[in-house]
Amino acid sequence: MAHVAEWKHGEVKEITDILLSNKVIAIVDVGGIPAAQMQQMRKNLRSVATIRSAKNTLIIKAFDEAEKKVKGISGLKDSVGGQTAIIVTNANPFKLFAQIKATRTMAPARGGETAAHDIMVKAGDTPFKPGPIVGELQKVGVPAAIQEGKVVIKSDKLLVPQGQKIPAEVAQALTRLEIYPIEIGMSLHAVFEDGNIFKPEILDVSVDEFVERMRQASSNAFNLAIEVGWTNQLTIKPLVLKAYFDALALATERGIVNKETVKNLLLKAHANMLALKKISS
Repeated sequence: MAHVAEWKHGEVKEITDILLSNKVIAIVDVGGIPAAQMQQMRKNLRSVATIRSAKNTLIIKAFDEAEKKVKGISGLKDSVGGQTAIIVTNANPFKLFAQIKATRTMAPARGGETAAHDIMVKAGDTPFKPGPIVGELQKVGVPAAIQEGKVVIKSDKLLVPQGQKIPAEVAQALTRLEIYPIEIGMSLHAVFEDGNIFKPEILDVSVDEFVERMRQASSNAFNLAIEVGWTNQLTIKPLVLKAYFDALALATERGIVNKETVKNLLLKAHANMLALKKISS
């Protein structure tokens, strides 16, 4: 039987204790993040979450141990891959996802990276003075020219389509144009809460859009309740007002005279008189 180093047992226990002491557990990939940016991301999340890095084999073992006390938590093992880190928190998964997403920053390309989206340059002025820069930009496909004593980009130009490698010379030109196409940050793989595992596509919700949908749903429900005459604490006052104005309109239409309708009936009679006078004149 192979000997397992004592420190590994200690680290597995430490990770297991962390998993068991928090309600929400997230698996993230931190590969490719420079040390300075990683330190800043830890700082940004410190108030709501704790990040713990370890070897994937030790993390998987910790999930197996935690499963003995928390049913379903070992389902996160399927999301362990790459340079894995664990984020533990008591914040809800949607808030955690939004905060992780907010820590991502844009960085210059060095060349050789795969474009995660179309990389374009936009038409407009540049900060450059006329010189060799024009030829350098033109060489990599940027439609640069000199106009009125300054370097401008004449039209929008797609330099690297999504999914293609970024050539080194293009990367250099993009950096000079202060276009930073590489997104650096933690990639969330999955989140566990109360026996449920949430994937990024579920958690990536616009809060403003969600609130607007809830507001619209509430408005639609209220209008429907008024339409069908469903009485409750919220609809009773509008329904009484609606009934009053409906009754007033009907009484005015039928010529029923009372203190509520007399003013409307006089106005209606006056309008009819003016209309008749116009026809007869």
